[in-house]
Amino acid sequence: MPPLVFIDGDQGTTGLQIRARLAGRRDLRLLSLPEAERKQPERRAQALNDCDIAILCLPDDAAREAAAWVRRPGVRLIDASSAHRTDPGWTYGLPELCPGQAARIAASPRISNPGCYPTGALALLRPLVDAGLLPADHPVSIHAVSGYSGRGRAGIEAHEAPAAGEPAPPPFQLYGLALAHKHVAEIQQHAGLRERPFFVPAYGAFRQGIVLTVPLHLRLLPAGTTVAALHAALQARYAATPRVQVLPPAEAAALAHLDPTALNGSDDLRLAVLANPAHGQVLLAAVFDNLGKGAAGAAVQNLDLLLHGA
Repeated sequence: MPPLVFIDGDQGTTGLQIRARLAGRRDLRLLSLPEAERKQPERRAQALNDCDIAILCLPDDAAREAAAWVRRPGVRLIDASSAHRTDPGWTYGLPELCPGQAARIAASPRISNPGCYPTGALALLRPLVDAGLLPADHPVSIHAVSGYSGRGRAGIEAHEAPAAGEPAPPPFQLYGLALAHKHVAEIQQHAGLRERPFFVPAYGAFRQGIVLTVPLHLRLLPAGTTVAALHAALQARYAATPRVQVLPPAEAAALAHLDPTALNGSDDLRLAVLANPAHGQVLLAAVFDNLGKGAAGAAVQNLDLLLHGA
């Protein structure tokens, strides 16, 4: 009999997307609670212990609580919240993070889905740190703009169904101005950085999609580091990874702009190394769908690893 999968929080933005992706699949069964029981702790706890795999699409505190409710050995968890992303007892759910990570996910009972912004940041940074091209104590700055769905249901409603009398959201807004965003620790840990990176996120007036960039000065990198070496390190890491595309140097050089919506509706991640060699400046860039590879797509990717192996 196919494994039984329970989505705890299947009416939120990510949960609805995951449910839609799993509808009609024959390699699993979905366990659903009636609407009247979705917020009953005892019914949720029972479902969590009746299933084979649970996907937690909950706020952080609720995800910690739900994970603690699991008592039956053999129940495997995928947590889409940020509650366990730096917890050593959970496997970090970015299969492309480093060699062997997909196999570690496939064998793990507890997987923490990566955040949307960290997915792009880590895809750019971790290979360069591993290759010795980006020192672990480098002062890294990360700038990213997401569609308003990154705020979840509140962001979608504010833009698409505002309450009467509510002011229209601004077309662009920076946030996390206290430089204490919860993604910072996640990025630092899984990129292998010793120094805390700057992370400056923003929302734009478009529904979904992300552009994330990391500026670098070649003179601050190890002697002899070139634009070609940075590109080669990314290309080598992702050569056999179908979901991650590294733009060839000529295509990257021909870009006039980056469209955050370019990969909407897909689970792909597109990386580029942009440069001004005359001034020794490099811009690492990632484009992807915050609801795809950045959320629901990543959860389903990890679910497939649990179901079918690496």
